[in-house]
Amino acid sequence: MSAVDADELRRRAREFLAAHDPASTDRLEFLRARFDAGLAWVHFPAGLGGLDAPRELQAVVDEEFAAAGAPDNSPRLNTIGLGMAAPTILRFGDDAQRSRFLRPLWTGEEIWCQLFSEPGAGSDLAALSTRAVRDGDAWVVDGQKVWTSLAHRASWAILVARTDPDAPKHEGLTYFVCDMTAPGVEVRPLRQITGEAEFNEVFLTGVRIPDSQRIGEVGQGWQVAMGTLMNERVAIGGGAAPRESGMIGAAATAWRQHPELRTPGMHDRLLRLWVEAEATRLTSQRLRQQLAAGTPGPEGSAVKLSFARLNQEISGFELEFLGERGLAYDDWTFRRPELTDFTARGAGYRYLRAKGNSIEGGTSEILRNIIAERVLGLPGEIRTDKDVPWKELPR
Repeated sequence: MSAVDADELRRRAREFLAAHDPASTDRLEFLRARFDAGLAWVHFPAGLGGLDAPRELQAVVDEEFAAAGAPDNSPRLNTIGLGMAAPTILRFGDDAQRSRFLRPLWTGEEIWCQLFSEPGAGSDLAALSTRAVRDGDAWVVDGQKVWTSLAHRASWAILVARTDPDAPKHEGLTYFVCDMTAPGVEVRPLRQITGEAEFNEVFLTGVRIPDSQRIGEVGQGWQVAMGTLMNERVAIGGGAAPRESGMIGAAATAWRQHPELRTPGMHDRLLRLWVEAEATRLTSQRLRQQLAAGTPGPEGSAVKLSFARLNQEISGFELEFLGERGLAYDDWTFRRPELTDFTARGAGYRYLRAKGNSIEGGTSEILRNIIAERVLGLPGEIRTDKDVPWKELPR
């Protein structure tokens, strides 16, 4: 049991704030000092931004810093680093990797992206074909990745590549940290149906990655990647949010602003969606509480699945309710946004952008399989390719 309780954390936070005035301390200096004091993510080990405290006590520290007007580490900009890379490095990385990457990741000095999906693999991550070939104390990587958020801003990427084509597809993968500024890394924007390019495609040509940047053992890539994805699905679908926020908040606001458009049928639909959104929000809160006792499990897939379906249904309702007002799309300007904000744009944007929710972070079809097999304990699908060498699979 940790000796650090809520009272002790509150005391440490207040002492830190007294010694580092947020109003006069340089932002980066403040964040670095907060990490070194163990007040970054308190459940991490001492020396790595934490104090080995229970995860649920993070809120105690965050409340003290927020009340003092302290700067944050731009968590929405570095969601992949904070929500996926950091827990993966902590769990599977070695001491040198934890010491090198976690501090600048938490302070936001280094932004991260994720190089998993490929255009030729679809929803089957294990079918990826990006190759990593050992060359002395380094690996030479060639391939293409897609749907990569923040690749144009990122310093580092978490990367899964195939290191043994003779092994079955799940067994021949290895996990790496890739320097996004290394020679051979090319990032191109992908324009979406919204007119923006939140995502990128990344081409890797002869990219050399030192073996010291391998996370986990050679051939352990699938296990490490699954740990990452469990955290991703919790990050996408399990975040803390106030009542009537997000999509349902926008729909409720439109309902209140336009009484002339209301009908009994639309009223019934809105109430049903409101109740489902609230149930999903409360389930997300319960999931976050469960995380305090351990690492993310397959339950996060259910929350992410519900999040995607509700976003699409609610945005469809809003568009139908507003009629021609909703069809007037606000802006087709080509941008490469660093943040996705569903509520700052019009109903047309929300409707179009929500279409991606059932794909990003794991397709809804794959998530249903995970829920069926790993949560409900139903028989798994028959997979004839599990024991076949990857190089013999049809592509």
